[in-house]
Amino acid sequence: MNTAALLESPRAKPLLATADLHASLTDPALTSMTLLNEITGNYPEAVSFAAGRPYEGHYRTDAVHRHLRRFTRYLEQERGLSAEQVRRSLFQYGPTKGIINDLIARQLRTDEGITADPQAVLVTTGCQEAMVLLLRALRRDARDVVLAAAPTYVGFTGAARLTETAVHLVPEGAGGLDADDMARTITRARADGLNPRACYIVPDFANPGGSRMSLDDRRRLLRVAEEQDILLIEDNPYSMFHDGQGRLPTLKSLDTSGHVVYIGSYSKTAYPGARIGYVVADQEVTQGGLFTDQLAKLKSMFTLNTSSLAQAAIGGLLLEHDCSMEQACAREAAVYRRNLRTLLDGLAARFGPNGGNGVSWNVPTGGLFAVVTVPFIADEEALEDSARNFGLLWTPMYHFYAGTGGLRQLRLSYSVLNPRDITIGLDRLAALVEARSGSS
Repeated sequence: MNTAALLESPRAKPLLATADLHASLTDPALTSMTLLNEITGNYPEAVSFAAGRPYEGHYRTDAVHRHLRRFTRYLEQERGLSAEQVRRSLFQYGPTKGIINDLIARQLRTDEGITADPQAVLVTTGCQEAMVLLLRALRRDARDVVLAAAPTYVGFTGAARLTETAVHLVPEGAGGLDADDMARTITRARADGLNPRACYIVPDFANPGGSRMSLDDRRRLLRVAEEQDILLIEDNPYSMFHDGQGRLPTLKSLDTSGHVVYIGSYSKTAYPGARIGYVVADQEVTQGGLFTDQLAKLKSMFTLNTSSLAQAAIGGLLLEHDCSMEQACAREAAVYRRNLRTLLDGLAARFGPNGGNGVSWNVPTGGLFAVVTVPFIADEEALEDSARNFGLLWTPMYHFYAGTGGLRQLRLSYSVLNPRDITIGLDRLAALVEARSGSS
């Protein structure tokens, strides 16, 4: 049968139904971002506070070539590789753990005060892969569960669904996750016959809430983790983007008992197109070396190895800035500080310095996100109306609560906008609030 005949033939009955596929494919954690992307694509002219992408204004295509050349020189001059070995390092399948582990370890020491053996570093395809690997390794059976703040990053809850790991939520306040609440959640889970393995936490300017833990709270959380014998999975994508008053120590740098697994990414500080993340899991495993070694086993069957060319580009960027990402992304951090000031001042100008009429907001001191409480149900129907009739996009917060809250809140991301767009967007937000105030 020729191609034309095939095209004209009756459509065959579908072989699959969603009910025949993994349950995660219909889970709100996975479908929410797809729907948001569809709405964004349908309204390209709208002012978008939706996407949590990094600022693009300083991207230069020629920088990628420069970074590749810089990393190549590093392989030749500092590692002493021959021309053939350099070619193989860049173009062939590479070591599962990665080829820039030593540079990542240097960056962690420079920026974070973390002493990490390069052998304890696993380079991953974005931070998302690190989450999946960790959850897959920690979940032995249905009794194994993890904890996370509420609200929390949907990528983590999505990874948990993919690995069939139940997530127990711990309420997050303005100062982040509370250690006592975590301890109570662990106690309840154990009383129910469950085995809490780890708690996922973003101590600095968490997505979506923008909260930041104090130094005292970080130390208290570490004490509770040690007392309860539970791992902390520390995710740190935003600490470089502070208000100019400096950064607080990471949990990993304060950890003296080996209870912190540290995951990171260059998606926000460098560029997401490289898809380079990493995990530092230096906990010893009986008869198994380091926890990183066990994660590498999983990765070898999952993605084999992370792109060597992408690693080389990030490696060259690190070398160019003396292995300091705070130095490398200083211009972007300044943009985010300016945009956050514009956003907060704009909200106060439109709704009063303390809010009013059902509108309020948090006041983050860094990061990429702010949360606004509104006097209407902020769901997909409201988002569609906002996009179609007001030219404004935002992210419904209830996606970050796994269906347990946030129905009257929306997340505003200000990272890719300029002050003019923020101003226009806030005018449209004020009009949307006025139009919908009596609708729910």
